[in-house]
Amino acid sequence: MPSSRKISMDKLIDQYLNFLLIEKGLSRATLESYSRDMARYRQFLEKNGVHGLAGTDTALILKHMIALRNEGLGARSRARHLVSIRGLYRFLVHEKIIAHDPSRLIDLPKLSLKLPGVLSVDEVSRLLAAPDTNRPVGARDAAMLELLYAAGLRVSELVNLKLQDINLEAGFVRVLGKGSKERVVPIGMYAKNKINFYIENSRKLIIKNQVSPHLFIARGTKPITRQGFWKLLRRYGIQAGLKKKITPHSLRHSFATHLLERGADLRAVQVMLGHVDISTTQIYTHVAREHLKKMHVKYHPRG
Repeated sequence: MPSSRKISMDKLIDQYLNFLLIEKGLSRATLESYSRDMARYRQFLEKNGVHGLAGTDTALILKHMIALRNEGLGARSRARHLVSIRGLYRFLVHEKIIAHDPSRLIDLPKLSLKLPGVLSVDEVSRLLAAPDTNRPVGARDAAMLELLYAAGLRVSELVNLKLQDINLEAGFVRVLGKGSKERVVPIGMYAKNKINFYIENSRKLIIKNQVSPHLFIARGTKPITRQGFWKLLRRYGIQAGLKKKITPHSLRHSFATHLLERGADLRAVQVMLGHVDISTTQIYTHVAREHLKKMHVKYHPRG
C-alpha cells in the first residue's frame, strides 16, 4: 500500500477534487466549496507541523473542528466542512493510499433546527392566482409559479428547462438537478393547463416568431434569469398581500411540507426533490409533525 507521505498532500487533494468532478459529477459551485474546505484543512495541518495525510488521526481532525468553532464558524458550516474531510479520507481508503479513515468516529456538529419558510395552502393559492394571464408575460409567470410548486423545483432548475423537458400528455417534467443528476417529477392538472396555455398562446408572442429551445423566455430568445424570477416572485407576493418573506425556495419548501402533511412517503418526496441523502429531506418531517400535533389537539376528544 503506497503511503500518502510519499505523495504530496496537494497532489492527493487535487486527485480527490478531480474524483468529485469526474466521477461524482458535482456542480462547479459545490466543487468550489469542497476546494475551499480542503485549502483550510491543509493550512491547519501545516500550521500544526503535519505535511502528509498519513500523519493525521482522529484527535487532530477533532482539534481542527474545535478550532473552526473557536473561529466563529457556525454549526452548519462546520458540518459541511467535516463532510468534505470525510469524503477525502473515504477516497484515500478506497484508493488504498491509507488503511483507515480517521474521520469516521467524529460526529457532525448538532444543527439547530432551522425550519424553512413555508406558505400555507391558502397563501400558495393566492400567490399562484396573482399573475394576469391575459397578458403574455402574466401567462408565462403563472406557468412558472405553478410548475415550481407542482414539482418542487429549484429556481435554477426551473429557468434552465427546455421545451423538450416538458411532457404535458404524460404529465411530467424532466429535471437536471445538482451534480447533473436527472430526475423525472410528475406535475398536476393545474400546472399542465397553465403551461399548455402559455406555450399555445403566449410564448410565441414573447419570442416574436423566433426560435429558442428554452421553455420560459424573458425577451428575444433568452431564458428568464434567476434574478429576474426572484424579482417577479417578490412582486407577486406583494400583489397577493402576503406578509411573509418569500423566496424562490418558499414554493419548494411548501411543496415538500404539503405533501408530507397529507401522508406522502418521505422517500418519494426525497426522489421528487432530488435529494441524494434522505437526511436532507427529513427537516420537513418536523414541520409535518407540528401540523399533526395541532390537528390532534384540535380534533381529539382528549387532545
